[in-house]
Amino acid sequence: MWKDQLLAQELMKERTQLQDRYTIYETLELDIKDTISLIELAELENDNNFIAEGKKNLENLYTIVKKTELETLLSGEADSNDCYLEINAGAGGTESQDWAQMILRMYSRWAEKKQYKISIIDENQGEETGIKSICIRIGGVNAYGWLKTESGVHRLVRISPFDSQSRRHTSFASVWVYPVIDDNIEINIEEKDLRIDTYRASGAGGQHVNRTDSAVRITHLPTNIVVQCQNNRSQHQNKAEVYKMLRAKLYELELSKKEIQKNETESSKTEIGWGHQIRSYVLQPYQLVKDLRTNKESSNFQAILDGDIDIFLEESLANKII
Repeated sequence: MWKDQLLAQELMKERTQLQDRYTIYETLELDIKDTISLIELAELENDNNFIAEGKKNLENLYTIVKKTELETLLSGEADSNDCYLEINAGAGGTESQDWAQMILRMYSRWAEKKQYKISIIDENQGEETGIKSICIRIGGVNAYGWLKTESGVHRLVRISPFDSQSRRHTSFASVWVYPVIDDNIEINIEEKDLRIDTYRASGAGGQHVNRTDSAVRITHLPTNIVVQCQNNRSQHQNKAEVYKMLRAKLYELELSKKEIQKNETESSKTEIGWGHQIRSYVLQPYQLVKDLRTNKESSNFQAILDGDIDIFLEESLANKII
C-alpha cells in the first residue's frame, strides 16, 4: 500500500463503505432494542402516551430499515460506481428541448439531495430554450446503482407554454445511464473500429474553446455507439475523456447482455432498453406521474420534478428492474 497509492485509495474507499454500512446496522439495532425496552417499561406503568410515542418511533425505524434493505440490492458489479447520465430531446423542437431541460433539473436536484457531485461533460443547447442533448457525470457512492433503472424514454403531457393557442402537447426525451469504470477493467477497443471527428465547441467556455477544433466525437462502428466531449479547453483532454466514456458505454453494454441472459427465463421481466418508454408525466387534464414498469404512481408532480424520485428508484430496485 505504501508503494501503490491508487491501491491504497481504493482499499480505503472500500473500508469506508463497509464501515458506514456496519455503523448503520449497529445504530438501527441499538435504536430498535432501546425503543422496545422503553415500550415494555411504559406498558408496566400504563403510560399510554409513552407507548404511542414508542410505537411511532418503531414505525419510523421500520421505514429506515426497509430503505437500508433496498440498498443491499445495490451489489451489482458496478453499482457502487459514479455514472454518466445522458439526456436527449425527442422530436418536437422547443417543446421537447424544454422537457429535456426539466429532466436535467430533476436529476440534478436528486443528486444534490444525495450530496453527489455533478459535472457537465457535453452540452448542446436548444435554439430558443432548453437543451437538445447533455451528458453529465454524477459522482458519489452507489450513483450508478441508484440510477441504472432510469435508462429509457420519459414522456410529458401538458399544455404547452410555447403554443399561442394553449393546446396540449406530448413530448419525449430519452435518458441513458452507464457506469464510470476505472482503468483496472480491461475493455478491448481497436483503432480500426473507431471514427474520430474533431469540431469547434459551442456554448460556454470562452473564446479559446470556440475558436479551435477542441471538441472530439468518437463513433464505435461495430456498435454504432457515439460519444463526444467539449467541456475541456484542449483537444487532448477532451479525447481522453471521450475514450473513458466509450469504455464505460461498452462495459455497460456487456453488463446489460449478461443481465438479460441471466433473467431471460423470468416471464415477468421487463426489458428496459434504449427507445423504450418507462415513465409518463401527465400535467393535463390531470396530474399524475406513473412508472409503466412497476405501476408506481404519484400525483405530486412538482415534488417529482424537484428531485423526489426515490419512490420510483426504490420500486424499480425492489422489482429488480435493470
